This record gives sequence, C-alpha cells and structure tokens, in this order.
Amino acid sequence: MRIRVISARTEIPNLNSNEKAVHMAFRASNVDFLNLMQRCPRLRMIQVPPSYKKTMSNAIQVFLEMQGIDMLEGDVWGHRKDLDEYFTVDEATLAEIRSLAASGASADEVADQVQKKARIGSDLIKYLAKTKITA
Repeated sequence: MRIRVISARTEIPNLNSNEKAVHMAFRASNVDFLNLMQRCPRLRMIQVPPSYKKTMSNAIQVFLEMQGIDMLEGDVWGHRKDLDEYFTVDEATLAEIRSLAASGASADEVADQVQKKARIGSDLIKYLAKTKITA
C-alpha cells in the first residue's frame, strides 16, 4: 500500500486525482482538506500527525466522516520526501495484518502485534485490518 506524503498546501493542486490515501505532513486548514477532497475524489484515508489532530476542528472531522474518508493519527517514520513522494507499507506487513485479522484477532490485538515489528502507527494498522486492503 502506498500513502502519498503531502508536505505543503502548494502540492495539493498537483496531486494525482486517483490518490486514495494521503499523509498530511503540514498543519492543514479546513480549506486544505476541502481542496484535497476536490482534487482526489477517490480519497478514502487521510493521516495526520498526532499533534495536528489534537488541534483540528471537529467540524472537518465530522465532514470527512460523512464523505466516507477515515481520519487517522500517525507519522511516517523515517520517510524522506526528497527520495520518494510515497510512503510504502511493505507486502510482508500487509500479509501479516491480513493473516492476523483473518484468524479472528481484534483490531487492537493486530495493532499490538504488528507495531512491535513495523514502524507504522496503530491507527493505520487498525485501518488496514478493518478494510482488508490488498497491496
């Protein structure tokens, strides 16, 4: 799974309209979220750093939820935007998440198990387990 990392609001107009998952690495305003949704109509998930989520307005979170877009809290550890625009969750991690979810483990149990090995946030792991995303 690939997550498009957005470092500045000036990148939003240049995004591929087929993006389904993004990480906002800047403090986005409500207008930025609306512009993002207009630019990427297939968007299903937005990840923001924990410090940003605490200061976000409740209205935009409710609006995103109404549009079927999941708002996750988390970081993209070790990602270098100058090397690649996308943060990639590797296939082995996805397979482990799918396997644990299929065996009947709860989303919290899956997150606890996978987070020990992979450097991805628990919200993202729970999202992947819930949606059973394929690479």
